[in-house]
Amino acid sequence: MIARLLGMLALVALLASCSAPAEKQPDPTAYKTDTARVDGHPAWILQSNIYEVNVRQYTPEGTFNAFAQHLDRLKEMGVETLWFMPIQPISKVDRKGELGSYYAVSNYTAINPEFGTLSDWQALVDSAHAKGLKVIIDWVPNHTGADHYWLEKYPDFYEIDSSTGKAKYAFDWSDTRSLNYDNVALQDSMINAMKFWLTTRIDGFRCDVAGEVPKPFWEKAIAALKTVNPGIFMLAESNDAWLHEAGFDATYTWEEFSTMKKIAKGEGPATLLDSSQAKLAAYQPNALRMYFTSNHDENSWNQADFNTMPGSVHAPFAVLTQTWGRSVPLIYSGQEEPFLDSIRFFYKDTITFGKYERAAFYQKLLNLRKSNPALAANASLRKLDAGTPAQLYAYVREKEGKKVLVVLNLSAKAATVKLTDASVNAEALNLFSGSKENPAAKEWGIEPWGYAVYVY
Repeated sequence: MIARLLGMLALVALLASCSAPAEKQPDPTAYKTDTARVDGHPAWILQSNIYEVNVRQYTPEGTFNAFAQHLDRLKEMGVETLWFMPIQPISKVDRKGELGSYYAVSNYTAINPEFGTLSDWQALVDSAHAKGLKVIIDWVPNHTGADHYWLEKYPDFYEIDSSTGKAKYAFDWSDTRSLNYDNVALQDSMINAMKFWLTTRIDGFRCDVAGEVPKPFWEKAIAALKTVNPGIFMLAESNDAWLHEAGFDATYTWEEFSTMKKIAKGEGPATLLDSSQAKLAAYQPNALRMYFTSNHDENSWNQADFNTMPGSVHAPFAVLTQTWGRSVPLIYSGQEEPFLDSIRFFYKDTITFGKYERAAFYQKLLNLRKSNPALAANASLRKLDAGTPAQLYAYVREKEGKKVLVVLNLSAKAATVKLTDASVNAEALNLFSGSKENPAAKEWGIEPWGYAVYVY
């Protein structure tokens, strides 16, 4: 243990000498973590949830200190894990818009001065932990910003365009430059930069476009990070099943989300969801998937969820993300309001809070997931016949003698629910009405885009 701590201290000193801000550095000896793992994953994530924090847009100030004022509210709502979009400085060369993209990082081991200082960040992490919240940060390994100091100091860290002799960028990401993972020194530098943030006592990483970074790097990096914190949670922004083999705990559900959007637009029946369950066969048996109705990309570019799932359409899909099998559910900044506008990417576009109209709805779901093992990511899921399969989708989750029944009307028409499965023919608590009912005792009506959750 002493050798490990000394090694971490040496790493901090090295990084501080070349790139970190001139202020007090994090104290790795103060690091505390939950190291228990279940089914290969951190035990704490299995009944947890993720709330994505867009610091720039969250408050008029757009700072860590201003966001900290929301911690108690989010804790009360049932939020368990905070995911912060990139907190590092943004490149100025080829910057898009007035403020640039979070994902054009100019220095991996420094803080974006828009948000505050390293000390402000550490205070925020410590305050979140004191309230029982976990903290993960966004990591951008595929590319740097167009003026990262590596471009001058280590040009061989980058993919070079043979015709121009300059570092390349992918897609339309003209404010970035692509990294060369054939370079072992680049791999080690990236791992060391990630280790630096572990000294601030974070609980894991969400890795941007993770599928574009080679598998051997992730195997090496995740193994190295776990020597520092065995309990870290690793989330990959990708559908690719191989990322679980490389060590990631969870991947995105982009295809499943596309299916939900089709159903929400009336372009397909509820049975389209069956394909989501079928696709899980391609993943490792214990692979976790992050389900969502919005995130920063979908909100900024496609107006999720106020346009893709407007008004009452949102609720049944939100229930699905919170109760589906193998799911680690996500809520994006402002969804609890709801903030009915797209939050722009490259400009200041403050979220307006005040009504919190969905907060009680989310609170019931988040607290049930936290308290009931039947909604743990590794609990079983069995689909049930509820009648009218084109409209109605029903399933039961079970674990450790606990059972939760979910019935969703994924259509714009009212429907009649008729449950014939004997296992749910008993009195249960209706989560949202608070009454005791037997949902299988008789037929009952459910409104368009309706939902019901029963706890046995």
